[in-house]
Amino acid sequence: MIKNYLFDLDGTLLPLDEDIFIENYMKLIGKKFISLGYNPKTMIDRLWMGTKAMINNKGIDSNEAVFWETFYTDKTKISGLKKALEKFYENEFGETFKATKPSEYSRKIISLLQKRSKRIILATNPVFPLVATKQRIEWANLSVSDFEHITTYENSSFSKPNINYYKTIMNMFNLIPEETIMIGNDATEDMVAEELGLKTFLVTDCLKNKYDVDINNYQNGTLKELYELIKSNRL
Repeated sequence: MIKNYLFDLDGTLLPLDEDIFIENYMKLIGKKFISLGYNPKTMIDRLWMGTKAMINNKGIDSNEAVFWETFYTDKTKISGLKKALEKFYENEFGETFKATKPSEYSRKIISLLQKRSKRIILATNPVFPLVATKQRIEWANLSVSDFEHITTYENSSFSKPNINYYKTIMNMFNLIPEETIMIGNDATEDMVAEELGLKTFLVTDCLKNKYDVDINNYQNGTLKELYELIKSNRL
C-alpha cells in the first residue's frame, strides 16, 4: 500500500508551458535588474550560472548558499539584493502565471489523499526560494499547508536528478521505498527515484523527455487519469 506521495510541481501539479514560462520570467527579472541599476544580460547570465551550481551541488552547503556564492560575489550588497529579489517574487513574478494552465485535478488529488491521511511532500526541484515556490503552489489552487514538507533552495543541498536529493527526503522522514511514490512529469529528473525502489508515475499533460526514453517503462497518464487511479485505490 502506498502511504507516502511525493509530487513535482511545475508541469505536474501546476501544468505550464515551460518555454513561455522561462521567456516571461527572464524578461521580468531582466527589467528588475535594470531598475536596480544592474546590467540585465550580465545578471541573467550569472543567474543561470547560479542555477547550474545548484544542479551540480554535492551536498556540502545549501542550494541557497551555493547559488549566491556563484551569482553575486560582493558580500556587502548581497543582503540588499536578496531583499529586492524577494519583493520581485512576491510581485512582478506573478505575471508568469500567464504561462500556467491550472488543473482542477491537482486540488482533487491532494484533497483525496488528505482525506485518506496520506503523507504528502512537494518534491519540486529546489532551485527557487520559498517565496517563489509559494507563489506557484497557489497558482495550482493549493497552499503551503497542504504539504508536510516542501523542498526549496533554502532547505536543500541537492537538486534533481541527483539521486541524493531523493535519499535526503526518504531519510528525513524515514520513508519506506515500497510505500512511497514519486509523481512527476520529467522522465529523467522524476523517474530516477525508481533507483531507490520508489514507485513512480509519469504525468503526461506537460511531459518532459529530454533523452527520448520509452515512457512505457513507467506507469504514466494524465492528471485526470492519475486522479481516477487514486480514487479507485489502484495507486
